[in-house]
Amino acid sequence: MKKYLLSIPSSLIGSFYGLTGKSAATWMVDCDPGDARVGSGGGTAWMLYRAWQQEQAGMGFGSWLAEGKRVVLHAGGQSRRLPAYAPVGKILTPVPVFRWQRGQRLDQTLLDMQVPLYDRILQQAPGQIHTLVASGDVLITGDELPVFPEADVICFGLWISPEQSTHHGVFFCDRHRPDSLEFMLQKPSVETIRGLAPDYYFMMDIGIWLLSDRAVELLMARCGWDGGRFGPGVNWSKDRLDGVPGYYDLYSDFGPAMGLNPQVDDPEIRALRVKIVSLEGGAFYHFGTGSDMLQSMLQIQNRVLDQRAIWNRNVKPHPSIFVQNAITGPFQEYHRQIWIENSCIPTSWRLASRHILTGIPKNSWTIDLKEGICLDMIPVAGKVCLRPYGFTDSFSGTTGCPDTLWMEKPLMKWMDDRRIESAIPDGTDIQQAPLFPLLDVSEDFEHWIRWMTGNPQVNKSLREEWLAAERLSAAQISSRADLPALQEQRQHFRALSLGKLAGNYRKSVFYQLDLDHTAREWARVGLELPQLLPASESPLLQIHNRMFRNRIGRYRGDSNNEDETAAFRILQEAILQRFISEPVLPRMNVMSDQIVWGRSPARLDLAGGWTDTPPYCLIEGGRVVNVAVEMNGQPPLQVFVKPAEKHSIILRSIDLGEREEISTWEHLALSGGVGSAFAIPKAALILTGFHPDYCRVKYHSMEEQLRDFGGGMEITLLSAIPKGSGLGTSSILAATILGTLSDFASLKWDRTTIGNRTLALEQLLTTGGGWQDQFGGLLPGVKYLESVPGINQSPTVRWLPDHLFTRPECLESMLLYYTGITRVAKNILAEIVRGMFLNSDKHLGLLREMKGHALNTFEAIQTDDYGLLAAKIRQSWQLNCELDEGTNPPQVASVIRQFEDYAAAYKLLGAGGGGYLLILAKNPEAAGRIRSVLQHDPPNMRARFVDLSLSGHGFQVTRS
Repeated sequence: MKKYLLSIPSSLIGSFYGLTGKSAATWMVDCDPGDARVGSGGGTAWMLYRAWQQEQAGMGFGSWLAEGKRVVLHAGGQSRRLPAYAPVGKILTPVPVFRWQRGQRLDQTLLDMQVPLYDRILQQAPGQIHTLVASGDVLITGDELPVFPEADVICFGLWISPEQSTHHGVFFCDRHRPDSLEFMLQKPSVETIRGLAPDYYFMMDIGIWLLSDRAVELLMARCGWDGGRFGPGVNWSKDRLDGVPGYYDLYSDFGPAMGLNPQVDDPEIRALRVKIVSLEGGAFYHFGTGSDMLQSMLQIQNRVLDQRAIWNRNVKPHPSIFVQNAITGPFQEYHRQIWIENSCIPTSWRLASRHILTGIPKNSWTIDLKEGICLDMIPVAGKVCLRPYGFTDSFSGTTGCPDTLWMEKPLMKWMDDRRIESAIPDGTDIQQAPLFPLLDVSEDFEHWIRWMTGNPQVNKSLREEWLAAERLSAAQISSRADLPALQEQRQHFRALSLGKLAGNYRKSVFYQLDLDHTAREWARVGLELPQLLPASESPLLQIHNRMFRNRIGRYRGDSNNEDETAAFRILQEAILQRFISEPVLPRMNVMSDQIVWGRSPARLDLAGGWTDTPPYCLIEGGRVVNVAVEMNGQPPLQVFVKPAEKHSIILRSIDLGEREEISTWEHLALSGGVGSAFAIPKAALILTGFHPDYCRVKYHSMEEQLRDFGGGMEITLLSAIPKGSGLGTSSILAATILGTLSDFASLKWDRTTIGNRTLALEQLLTTGGGWQDQFGGLLPGVKYLESVPGINQSPTVRWLPDHLFTRPECLESMLLYYTGITRVAKNILAEIVRGMFLNSDKHLGLLREMKGHALNTFEAIQTDDYGLLAAKIRQSWQLNCELDEGTNPPQVASVIRQFEDYAAAYKLLGAGGGGYLLILAKNPEAAGRIRSVLQHDPPNMRARFVDLSLSGHGFQVTRS
């Protein structure tokens, strides 16, 4: 079980679950103890201690630590330099939707954006590691994660310049041992880094640390922990009389004591194995200040500049303008660095640049904000606290000090200008200074804003009112803010913007949102269904629109599936349209006694499955690694076509023992659906031109067409693989039929054309599969297939070395086991395709990870490392299980338990849930043990091992 331990401002604890919808079963929130200054190390120790107190149930700390996995997130602090979100902490800062990414939400926060990476890292961590520690005021992105080394501490770093490194902790690694930490320095100077660079690699510490249980217990001890010897009530050393951890910093105390040549002498910490992992393709975005927040968002939004990947067609007057949950007027080219959230800014406001405007209610005020002025309005006990401040204000310093700034000018000058010099005693920390008036909602905010941010002579009486008013300090605002009221206003503005975003879909992010989440919100606020998009719009936009309408209906209790049916039909028509517009003319190309014989291998999918499936691949492209294999020495899928004197088409299935004769186009109809014996060959005949919609010449009947063709035909099918096997049987059989008919009917299709028509065939059958199965069987060997976005999915192929699949010791360690448990992929596909239609954040996130994983698997196979290949296949299995919970049903899980101690990796092939199981044993001896175990106790009478061998030919067609 995984749990999140979140350290937050004390004022947020009571509202956290209501504001975020998080479950207390998964999320524990707390703050640093009392007023104690404990540091990031002490804070980590405290959060773990508090979680143990809540959960231990008589269990010792060490045993509890080993029971589950935990993410410790430090998100407390006063947020002096980001006042707008100080009441909720930086961790709940609203984050705008990235213009280049699908599946995000209008209500997403920094916390929402952080967690997926931490989950991926912790899931992939070595077995002895159960704890991840990270900072709550940063957003870190990364591509596919590498295989992690075994260690007590794993720290993540980024390659950056020496100048950037001076603001952070830096890891130094010997150039001959680039993954082993030599030592760590905090904020080293450029000169120091320059002197060390000839001998050491250096990377910035991004604050993500994985700690083994041993490392955690050492950290606890350094904070005064006594090991929990006296139970959950008395657990800190005798010198900690206040019952809390001592001050200890994870990054500046524990870190410098780590490594092969640490800067701090602590033999126990030095004995820990410490590894540094570079987060390849990663980026670090800081949300420490208002300026950081805008700069980070600008960098994130500009990570992708390729307009083909950006659905939002709006071009802002300047890219540093960000608006969320707000109603605003138009912006001009001179506007720069503006953040408006949870606010109404009407056209009567005149803005400049460098503004952060939050919490401003609906109004008709006339306001002229000077550059650098920010404004925050916070509900407090039925009133509103007015907080103006400066864009670069740090809320540091004391009153009476000329260097203490407010609104980017000396605080003393502001007070002098308004003749209120003695209102606040000199020497008061500005964070504690009562500067911000608490006003009734009926008061004239317009005059107050003008007086506080501009000319103090606008309304002289406000001086006396300010002096007499109840005023709050920045610290008091955070502790007294009415967070539910703030959230209610945010939701109100978001509801107002929903309909406008949908109506302005061509220039907004609307149809790239997580539409399931958005539909729930739409139904909650009672908006009318969005209008159907015109047929002139792209099929993908129409699909999203239809599925969104359907999902709103479901949340309102409407079971009508008309819109969902239309969405699948639009996808089908979009893929088929190309083939309808390019009809073919079949012509018999054999002698009367010849037989055309087509045969194909099966495919084993190693990585990237699902990314080849429409509509995902149409929008983002797909990547797959798979292998073509023969089974028991033969290609298992075979098709025989020969001429017939009678002007009809006879279909036979050897494995099913069925026969059907077709003499009219009506007989060719697919009314039987995917489950009928001859649905696949019927669809293949349609796409081969034996149907009016796909034939270049218009005939009056099938009989007339067959006469012109040169006669009838007999098609005999043999599938030596059961349905629901996970080896791509249906798609490869379809491709084999199409390829054999192409040769028989003079169509001269190459393998790419056959693969593309197979994709169309599956749309005719409404099975909706992707392209990897057919290309996996059509093309030989081990290969990496990649497609680019677009309706025409023609993947490029890069062949990989086959040593890992042909070398005797490797081949002897690879087992293909038929479990006897089958699962037809159509229903699985339909549910996951719904997630794709709706831009489901869960589905899209996993699909992107799968896509990156396929590229990493491609690179791993090139290293000729069996252990690395096994690690990649393990990860493929984990990703498949995350995408579809039914992938590992109890029957299969019980089979796996029988042999998993001897296996380096395993995965069910295809969509999963049954069929064939690919097992990579640890070595040939272990493979023998697996065979023995499963042969002695098979799950059913059908289960068996099948010999596999690499196919060097792929699809072949020959004539008698």
